[in-house]
Amino acid sequence: MTENALDTPKTSANGRVATEAARRRTFAVISHPDAGKSTLTEALALHARAITEAGAIHGKAGRRSTVSDWMDMEKARGISITSTALQFPYRDCVINLLDTPGHADFSEDTYRVLTAVDSAVMLIDAAKGLEPQTLKLFQVCKHRGIPIITVINKWDRPGRHALELMDEIHERIGLRTTPLTWPVGIAGDFKGVMDRRKGHFIRFTRTAGGATAAPEEHIPADDAYDAAGVDWETAVEESELLSADGSDYDRDAFLSGDASPVLFTSAALNFGVNQLLDVLAELAPAPNGALAVDGTRRATDDPFSAFVFKVQAGMDSAHRDRIAYARVVSGTFERGDVLTHASTGKPFVTKYAQSVFGQQRSTLDDAWPGDVIGLANAAALRPGDTLYRDVPVQYPPIPSFSPEHFAVARGTDPSKHKQFRRGIEQLDQEGVVQVLRSDKRGEQAPVFAAVGPMQFEVAAHRMATELSAPITLEHLPYQVARIVDPEDAEFMNRQVSAEVLTRTDGVMLVLFSTPWRLEGFQRDNPGIKLRSLVAAADG
Repeated sequence: MTENALDTPKTSANGRVATEAARRRTFAVISHPDAGKSTLTEALALHARAITEAGAIHGKAGRRSTVSDWMDMEKARGISITSTALQFPYRDCVINLLDTPGHADFSEDTYRVLTAVDSAVMLIDAAKGLEPQTLKLFQVCKHRGIPIITVINKWDRPGRHALELMDEIHERIGLRTTPLTWPVGIAGDFKGVMDRRKGHFIRFTRTAGGATAAPEEHIPADDAYDAAGVDWETAVEESELLSADGSDYDRDAFLSGDASPVLFTSAALNFGVNQLLDVLAELAPAPNGALAVDGTRRATDDPFSAFVFKVQAGMDSAHRDRIAYARVVSGTFERGDVLTHASTGKPFVTKYAQSVFGQQRSTLDDAWPGDVIGLANAAALRPGDTLYRDVPVQYPPIPSFSPEHFAVARGTDPSKHKQFRRGIEQLDQEGVVQVLRSDKRGEQAPVFAAVGPMQFEVAAHRMATELSAPITLEHLPYQVARIVDPEDAEFMNRQVSAEVLTRTDGVMLVLFSTPWRLEGFQRDNPGIKLRSLVAAADG
């Protein structure tokens, strides 16, 4: 047998991995709350025929909630509280859509998701333009080099002028907009869009409640005036202005993060959703491996590796297990594989691998780079953990945000101290909150540390409903945390309006009542080294 013949099986296997990786489009939808993110997620699944009927906007009596929002609190409040994964085929591609929480209090969960995607869809409300949470998430994408597709949503409602929105995006975040579609009709009178690359008019027709895919008609440019009148003329004129200004699509500028393709939609009416799916299939980047902690790049056709970006329990009352979401970086995954947990060196058996579609799950037999695997019964896994087969690799850990809100958690039923302890441990492992402890407060009074106060609501709700260990929360008068060396901990505990606690990973944190207290202490005690927690949003 020749040397080339020996190489053939490996080369053939690598070719399959490369082919499957090239089909994947793994992206997140980011936005400010109430920009229509979950509605768009549902509309994408509807148009790809992954579901037959879209969930309606949240909070309407008698209407369905979206597939991606499964937690009771999400359904009641009409906001996304936790991230989730949806996978479905579209054309020749496999779409891995990671829905993210819109609320600023859950920025840490969104950041974890952004470590697992190859591109992002930035959703902007046509009436409100760029909003604070959108700006923060854009900065995270920019820091991570994630290409962005911009979607102007809610064009069926009164809003701002399209050219004004393009100017705002360029001026405020330095992103050159290159619209691929352009609205025919002002905001609030959405007739359809001009396809700027092909020149024709795509006319949309409403369906009852937007529950089914909106029919669309492709009308040649020569006939578009008869179909849309002066609105078509206006769209043509504005499109010509964009071209004269250098705002035509440039692939290199998009992939480098300098420019963003733009589309106009009404997710609630399912207008413009097909165009977004087509753009994702045609233009969004496929998986391209990842950098390991040692600076080397793991290519998609290297031996299997993946990293955990989220751990979630309580998705189904019939299943009391915990699911770790892992993004496949390289190689082929097959259910039953025995992998190595990089941080411990211990084997991890994948008998219970699952494909997750919102709250729904099914057995997963194989997966490829870009896919998200749901690993059930994953008590040993934490966000940021690496799994590999054959060739060791370690991916960078996921940084934690610096908490700004603190509260003592106490069980309300002393007879349930075991459930209380297990529940606190589970919330900590999932990253719902950071859990801090001290000898002074004791094991039955851990301190929750959070980026936003709504995290406390989620933690308390889950302790009561899922973990059968109701708690009370006593809010503490601290606003800022710093890492302190163990040898300085006793000195710090003697300071006014400060307290030292230890995080589960062994890091000691000193909490200060206000930023001014911290500044004053540092000015008076220059010999004490206090270090900032890594705030992921700041890079």
